[in-house]
Amino acid sequence: MRVLAAGSLRKVWSSLLAHFPQSVDTQFGPAGLLRERIEAGEPCDLFASANVAHPQALLQQGQARSVVPFASNTLCLTVRSNALREGDDWFTLLTRPDLRVATSTAGCDPSGDYTQELFTRMGEAGIAVRERAMALVGGRGSPAVPQGKLAAEWIIQSGQADLFIGYASYAPELRQINGLSVLNIPEPINPRAEYACAVMTPQAENLAEFLQSEKAKAILQQAGFGV
Repeated sequence: MRVLAAGSLRKVWSSLLAHFPQSVDTQFGPAGLLRERIEAGEPCDLFASANVAHPQALLQQGQARSVVPFASNTLCLTVRSNALREGDDWFTLLTRPDLRVATSTAGCDPSGDYTQELFTRMGEAGIAVRERAMALVGGRGSPAVPQGKLAAEWIIQSGQADLFIGYASYAPELRQINGLSVLNIPEPINPRAEYACAVMTPQAENLAEFLQSEKAKAILQQAGFGV
């Protein structure tokens, strides 16, 4: 079975497949770019996306058999620890003009789309943040994040930006890295990322069913995802 899956599922995917009886070959990448590959004719049995829109588009085009939701996520803010000032929170950090803000790439990567929604929910303050924000990963021409590194970790430690907006499922791991601090973004400002898979062939029905099982839910929750 061949699967194309959102990059944010990479770390949890092996734990999930350890409880699935069939052999699965998985390639990871930004979900928007994976969808383009499928639309261009690349063979795929199941497409696991970090949003519902991409699988739904394949369903409407007649390429997918069904769309199955299976997980959720939110956003968090990772910042260079020595940039923090007393009293700083997620909002003051994003609106400080002296800090460089990095994001993933909207359109190519749902993380970038959710971040744009965050800026919209911030109202007038979000307009200036959107103008300053740099899309450094997840795009067609973006450099690959070095193996073994998280995007926020690599971007901040390499000096490309002072803070990064990304998925909250990475927060526990990021909090263990010296020099980085992770701040939560509260509801209802924080967009909810809805993960769904497009079942492309009958062979993938069992995997889609497994992703909705209680066992899969427990593994996803342990990895920082919502279900």
